Amino acid sequence: MNIRRILGLGPVIPVITLRDISQAVPLAEALVHGGLMVLEVTLRTSVALEAITAMRRAVPQAVVGVGTLASAAQFAQANDAGAQFGVSPGLTTELAAAARSVDWPLLPGVMTPSELIAARAHGYTACKLFPAQQAGGIGMLKALGAVFPEVLFCPTGGISRQTAADYLALPNVACVGGSWVVPEDALASGDWARVASLAADAATLARA
Repeated sequence: MNIRRILGLGPVIPVITLRDISQAVPLAEALVHGGLMVLEVTLRTSVALEAITAMRRAVPQAVVGVGTLASAAQFAQANDAGAQFGVSPGLTTELAAAARSVDWPLLPGVMTPSELIAARAHGYTACKLFPAQQAGGIGMLKALGAVFPEVLFCPTGGISRQTAADYLALPNVACVGGSWVVPEDALASGDWARVASLAADAATLARA
């Protein structure tokens, strides 16, 4: 499965940060029940890799990826955990080489035109604009679209339910990454019905 197909599976990719491994499976079940099939588990906690494995085994219909890839070693670890795609906050020659060593696709992060040119030189025509809000948001995406019309984006960082529709209305935005569908208080209380409801609402967002 290539990255463009993965980005096309839904308008929102939940950006997930888990600290309790017991939350992994019920969270994935709630998100998929709500209609969000593509999940990004960030490597910001010690249980992230274990969570990816648990989600893959228990919720096979989900497409589970790994986020915050920042070193070559993490690609091998994520591969062993069963990741189906990867997301990085940026792109270096080392990361591009590591991405070629695994069988799943990478969505590299870019913030500037120079970084986008470098990503294209490595063969990437789908990127994450990160952090989207700080990088210029909708204005930046419109400007990049005029110069690089072949590139699709998944903007992530500072996007809310209130602003997601404006991003998705752009022709060069395939989907958005967002953490609002996995609020910390819902995780803490195990309110999976609320997560499923937020996911169902997010899944209804229209794309250009």
